[in-house]
Amino acid sequence: MSEELNNTSNEAIPKVTGIGGIFFFAENPETLKEWYAHNLGLEVNQWGSTFEYRNAHKPDEINYAQWSPFNRDTTYFAPSKKEFMINYRVQHIESLVQKLKENGATILDEIEEYDYGKFVHIMDAEGNKIELWEPVDSVFTAMGGKTTK
Repeated sequence: MSEELNNTSNEAIPKVTGIGGIFFFAENPETLKEWYAHNLGLEVNQWGSTFEYRNAHKPDEINYAQWSPFNRDTTYFAPSKKEFMINYRVQHIESLVQKLKENGATILDEIEEYDYGKFVHIMDAEGNKIELWEPVDSVFTAMGGKTTK
């Protein structure tokens, strides 16, 4: 077993570390994004708004969370029947997925890896689809796009 997993520090535990995004249905996502930009000052992009904040344990590290309205006809939330999906930031996604499998949780897909992180989708005990994300925040920082802060 690796030294990292033998370490009992908080950073070695496979778990949720924060909210990575809030995704929800909207009647007109573009109009809603414009409303939030005009009235509440959100910096909007094609996906919604990316919030920038500092990691409390690593103050020099910038972290990100995504706010995104979706068209009601999207299948991205399926098989959930709910009007929202929460993305949770996690650490050690592979170990977390193994733990979830051992606990009998429903894993909807395989872990997918992109330059900005690893993702997997699960269902909670009430049928809510959840997106788990092990982020690589430095990719967003390097992109330098506008964020809400």
